[in-house]
Amino acid sequence: MSEPERAESGVRSPDAAARLAALERENADLRRRLDEAVTVSGRAAERSSGSIGVPGRHRSRSAAAAVLILVGALLAPVGVVAAWAERTLTDTDRYVATVGPLADDPTVQSALAGRMTQAVMTRIDIGALLDSVAGGLDERDVAPRAAAALPMLEAPLTSGVESFVRRAADRVVTSDEFADSWERANRVAHEQLVAVMQGSGGDVVQLGQDGQLTVQLAGMIDLLKTRLVDAGFELAANLPTINATFTVLQTSQLVEIRNRYAQVVALGTWLPWVVLLLLGAGVVLAVRHLRALVVAGLALTVGMLVLALGLAIARGLYLDALSGVVLRLDAAQVVFDQLVLFLRAALRTVGVLGLVVALAAYLGGSSQSARGLRAGVGKGFGNARAWAEGRGVTSGPAGVWLARYRGVVRAAVVAFAALVLLLAANPTPGLVVGTAVGAGLLIALVELLARPQSTAQLTAQDDPS
Repeated sequence: MSEPERAESGVRSPDAAARLAALERENADLRRRLDEAVTVSGRAAERSSGSIGVPGRHRSRSAAAAVLILVGALLAPVGVVAAWAERTLTDTDRYVATVGPLADDPTVQSALAGRMTQAVMTRIDIGALLDSVAGGLDERDVAPRAAAALPMLEAPLTSGVESFVRRAADRVVTSDEFADSWERANRVAHEQLVAVMQGSGGDVVQLGQDGQLTVQLAGMIDLLKTRLVDAGFELAANLPTINATFTVLQTSQLVEIRNRYAQVVALGTWLPWVVLLLLGAGVVLAVRHLRALVVAGLALTVGMLVLALGLAIARGLYLDALSGVVLRLDAAQVVFDQLVLFLRAALRTVGVLGLVVALAAYLGGSSQSARGLRAGVGKGFGNARAWAEGRGVTSGPAGVWLARYRGVVRAAVVAFAALVLLLAANPTPGLVVGTAVGAGLLIALVELLARPQSTAQLTAQDDPS
């Protein structure tokens, strides 16, 4: 088949495919050399400017950028804790999501059942009940030996009643009704928690002078008394209202938070943005922006590692302080872990975000390894395009447009990914990684579809039709 016939039939000649592949390789090589030339010229400019006194200004900028990034990294852990505390204190849905799962935890259920059993047993006087029975026996002239034997029954009878009440309490705390009641009570209690933090009192949630955050169990004990009566323990119907409490958290820091509630809310609202502003200003002020962005991302990750370490230390100190003070240290451990669940999720998210930003900045930087990696990827995409062009598959005018405006398209993809993370209601490490991977794939697709103008012209020459 002649060249005109091949052109009319849409089949590329082997020579054209080879020329396309060679041109793609040449373009990739030229881009690599251009990157190296720009880097070398930039370094040479810095050295030459240094010889005439400009580096003093560069050193000042670098020092200021380093200070801004350092301060931002140091404030980052405080910002994460403040944001977590502010949202837990002011957002009812977040508070319920934090404490709600405690109702389904076996350790907490056991502690709650034990506390309610203890509260009920303090109102049941087995000794007085036996004395009343003994008095009735005396009135009926029952043998004195039988009346004298009744006090010996006090201990086993008390144990039996307590076991009966405990079994009923266990059934109560494991029921769906209790879980629903716990969630509703905590939703109402959150409003009172805010009132407590603002200095007012509360009926459901109370804050002691020593920092004990307690929840009233009166409503749940009423449910237990109903279950006892239904089980045949009629004596429970005569019990008065029992105002027992369950300690959710005990730390003197709660008193400080109550005294400075307004400052905590303001700090949690604005400090994260101050941290971002400091890190961003440090990157913009730096002489080498991408290198500064790598440092800022890694510093943010290190800050989250420090916060994780501090949280582990605080957990140990908290449990040590409660040792010998509370009956169920295991329940206190579960409650602490649940309360800081969202804080741990936040520090993981910010830490992963720092790593992703540092990696992206490194890949776009001017280091030898980054440039080599980009050149290798560009060469691979060029070979793929040439292989497709040789078989009549092309991205057409859209590819030419992408090649012309690839920088704008890349910036738009990065901006959209950042917007997704900023607007996410509950960002997670998975969301950060997924968004980064998605943005990376989109940028790779743009690079694959982009057709250099010279390649498009060569294809048009080989395919006049």
